Amino acid sequence: METYNVPVRILCVDDERNVLRSLERVFLDDDYEVVTAASGEEGLQIMAESGDTFQVVVSDYRMPVMNGVEFLKQVYAQWPDTVRIVLSGYADAGAIVAAINEGHIYKFIPKPWNDEELRVTIQNCLERYFLLRSNRELLEELARSNQELEEKVRLRTEDLELRNKALEFSQTMLGSLPVGVLGIDENGLIAHCNTRAAHILKQLCDDFFGTDIHHFCDPRLKQLVEQVRSQGELSVTDTFGDRPWRVLGRTVTFAGSQAVVLAFLEV
Repeated sequence: METYNVPVRILCVDDERNVLRSLERVFLDDDYEVVTAASGEEGLQIMAESGDTFQVVVSDYRMPVMNGVEFLKQVYAQWPDTVRIVLSGYADAGAIVAAINEGHIYKFIPKPWNDEELRVTIQNCLERYFLLRSNRELLEELARSNQELEEKVRLRTEDLELRNKALEFSQTMLGSLPVGVLGIDENGLIAHCNTRAAHILKQLCDDFFGTDIHHFCDPRLKQLVEQVRSQGELSVTDTFGDRPWRVLGRTVTFAGSQAVVLAFLEV
């Protein structure tokens, strides 16, 4: 028999004391706690006081005041996970249909029952109970994980939006500076230039953005970059286009690589 990591409790409800004793004897060799009640009202009271601790409820169909279907219907409404079984000595098809539809019954067992078959049925009920509960817990865990992921994505999106706005502002501010700013990556490609630098370079070459400085039309640019790489910084005055410029250079680390930044200040 399969063992579970929580106590297994079975509630048996019947208005006949000898039937309840017979049910208790069926499970003497099983590691179950069998609780008995003499009526549906008593059964509901026991369950209410115990909380959600009964995995299976076995109830007689014909009982005074509250019959088995009415009792199990209330059990389903308050403890839907509990597996419900009806015992009946009456082979009434209508009663069986009512029990299944109204009480959401897992199984309808006729009296007298076969002890071994009843034990197997209870074992199947427990497997069903713990499987459904495990599935629900997994779904709840998945829902929590999805919620946490959605929150992380939301925060990440907000962070990216903020960074993009900051980058857009920086680029706008950089583009409006009265100083030419030029960025050359570690491979020698012109990776960035602001509006002022573009105006300066355009006077030298028609096509310059993304150009390898080794193929730039004016070799002085390559010399300036190599000088910055060798010395770490640069400050010279030279003429580019139609006017002299003071050129400041410095190496910067970006994304794990060494880039060169040149600034052109009008003299």
